[in-house]
Formats: sequence, structure tokens, C-alpha cells
Amino acid sequence: MKISFYGATQQVTGSNFLLEHKGKKILVDCGLFQGSKFAETLNYSSFAYDPKEIDFVLLTHSHADHSGRLPKLYKEGFRGKFFATKPTIDLSAIALDDNMDLIKDEAKKDGHDPLFSSGDLHQAFLLSQGVEYGEELDLGQDIKAIFHDAGHILGSAIIEINWKEETGVSKSIYFSGDLGNYPVPLLKHYDMPNQADYVVVESTYGDRLHDKNVDKKEILRQVIEETVKKGGTLMIPTFAIERTQELIYEINELIEHETLPKIPVFLDSPLAIKLTKVYKNYERYFNKKVIHDIRTGDDIFNFPGLHLTFSSQESKAINDIKFSKIIIAGSGMSLGGRILYHEREYLPDPNSTILFVGYQVEGSPGRQILDGKKEVKILGQKVQVNCSVRSIEGYSAHADQVMLIDWVGKAKQDGNLKKVFIIHGEYHSSSVLSGKIREEFNVETFVPEMGEGFEL
Repeated sequence: MKISFYGATQQVTGSNFLLEHKGKKILVDCGLFQGSKFAETLNYSSFAYDPKEIDFVLLTHSHADHSGRLPKLYKEGFRGKFFATKPTIDLSAIALDDNMDLIKDEAKKDGHDPLFSSGDLHQAFLLSQGVEYGEELDLGQDIKAIFHDAGHILGSAIIEINWKEETGVSKSIYFSGDLGNYPVPLLKHYDMPNQADYVVVESTYGDRLHDKNVDKKEILRQVIEETVKKGGTLMIPTFAIERTQELIYEINELIEHETLPKIPVFLDSPLAIKLTKVYKNYERYFNKKVIHDIRTGDDIFNFPGLHLTFSSQESKAINDIKFSKIIIAGSGMSLGGRILYHEREYLPDPNSTILFVGYQVEGSPGRQILDGKKEVKILGQKVQVNCSVRSIEGYSAHADQVMLIDWVGKAKQDGNLKKVFIIHGEYHSSSVLSGKIREEFNVETFVPEMGEGFEL
């Protein structure tokens, strides 16, 4: 078995890994690069392999940096089959379709064809097959794949691949995908690896720890209360998948317990509204507490004062409301979407607050604001940042260093772990985690470079 790394190497986005064994070619993820103009250039570059020769694609989850180039893969000749959990297929299809206008606008502005067409997207998803956690897939040539719960977003998966060498010896490799930051409001704990020979592990927070003593719901309540006292607007840039649903669920609980002042909440994201409906179709993926809440009659994604704004007219009308309000809108890194219009309006307002609840990739406007930049470019204009800037790491969807080491340690404990590959993190984060794992478990670790390959 050979593994080659074609994305998420010494960077957070662009997840794309190729496995080759006995003539079979299997991709794990086919994601977009995000966060900079250089990332866009990478997306339009040709794949480092022939898409026509790919037999299977296995998707860990629906975030665009893991799934977003799948239609491009189809456009360039892929006609195999792709596997993912059923929620991942549903969420990906909706989210990527929603992104089509942005792809077309970018292409027109830069004077080239779009990355892919609506037809490519539709045809790519006709190749999909939904799988359940724990279900074994036979990929031929003595290669098996199993999806396990990653606890990151709805339907997210850790992918285990087993194969036999010519000698008859069985081996296995685990791809962590993105591991969740347990405990989370909606989902279950991620699964642990079992008897792994090789591990490919993410490192988004590989160089740091989340503060486990922080009550994120209480901080959310405090930020809301402080902003209301000042008469300002609370902006929350958020990803349409998972972070939005978690926030709505948490605010719902705060309102039910009467610990929040009365304040209108605007979910200003047609995509997030559509995706929340998907969540309602997969309640069995939630943790025990959430399932109990639902069965006792709680509409967990609805509460008094919540306004769903579909149209652009409704979105613009939000700014006509001069008293305090909460605006939840995408994109999560302020790279696009309706949040930009609200940021242009309220970033200069010292009474308002912007609250970050997800990872901000290097180079993104969200990262610039979070790092303390006092002037940012929004919708082509220079905008002063006078508002309060807050973040709650507890809402991060990614496991921290201790969790990642613990997860790798389980593979070492139960099996003959030979190599660990650290991906999906900025270089410093990946390098720190690499050193920690090598020191802790006396195992070879690698932070691969783009295009680097290894024989397993």
C-alpha cells in the first residue's frame, strides 16, 4: 500500500489523500483549499493524479475543505463510486450547490471558467452511496473500509482501511478526519482506533489546549448580556453546518431557563436554515441528552424571538432595527456571505460585539479581526474595527492536543503502531503535535509535504 498526500499538508484545508494497492486507487477526501488567493489557485490546478483512474472516494465529512472538489474530480473524469455517511451526502449536496453562485462570480471576476458546473455537481452525487457507522465496505483486492463516528459534525467519520499484503499479513490505517471537541452540545463522543498500524491524524489544535474550565454557554450568555446593556448588536460569523445548530440549541436552552434578556435573534443564512432541516432527519445521531429533549417535546432548533431570514430583502431589513439584536450568519471565517454586510455596518460601532466560535484560518478576514487588526477590507471597503472582539474556543469543532494524543495513544495501545502522519494543521501546530506524539509513544511521526508519498 502506498499513501500520497495532496492536500491539508502543513496547512488546514484541502484534505486529499491517495491510497494505491494492487491496482486499486482510493481517495480519502477531495476538499477545497481555503483562506487566501493562493488557495484559490490551488483549487484550479490539475489534480496530481488522473481522476479517471480513481476507483473510490471516501469522504470523512461534509465541510467544503474535505468535500468541495468532488464535482471537479467528476468534471475531470472520475466515474467511480464515492462513499460517505447519509448525513454527509445530504449536507454536502446542499452546501456545495449553495456555493455555486460564489464559484461562478469568482470565475467571472478572474476571467476563467468556473471550478465546476451545476451539472458536474449533480452527476458527482449520483455516484454516491450512503453508509452507516460500523458498516464494512468491500473495495476489492482484499481492501475493506469502515466508517466510525468522529463526533465533529453531523455524520462526520473516522475512516479505517484494512488490507492484506502479498504475504497475507493484514494491516490497517486510520484517517481521523476532523475529531470533535468533546463534549459538544449535539453529538456523541468520537470513536477510538483499534489495532492500527498507521494513523493519519489532524492537528488543527495540535499545539494548544482548550480551556476545559470554561463554561461556553455561560460565556455566550455573558457576551449577549454585555452587548444588550450597551445597546449594541452581536454578530456571530458561523459555519452553516454544526456551529449554527449548536448555537441555536444553546440559545434555546438559555431562553427556556430564562437567563437571557429578551432580544431578537436572526438566523441570516438560507443555507443554515436548509441544513438545519437535514439535522431534524437524523436525530438518531445526537447524544442521549438531546434525544431526551426532543422526546419530551422540545423543538430544539426553535424558540420565541428567532427569525429565519431567507430573502436578501429580509436580510437588509435587519439593519433597520436600531435596538440590540443577535445576527448569526455565514461565512464562519468572514470570507463571504451575509455576515460581511453586517460587519461593514457594525464593526465600527464600539457598542457592538463580534463573537468568533470557530477556527479562523490564517489569512482570512476573521483571523485578522481576531488577531487585533484595527482596519480590515470588507466588500472592497476599508472598515474600522471599533467593536468588542470576543471568541469562545469551547465551540471549536476540533479536538485539542491532549485529545489528539489520547486518540493516537489508543492506536498505540491496542496495535503495532508503526507510523503517524500529521496533517490538517498550520506548520507549527503539526510540528508540535508530531514532536509530542514521537516523545510520548516512541513512534515515527511525519509532517508530510505536498505531494509526498510513503510505502506502508
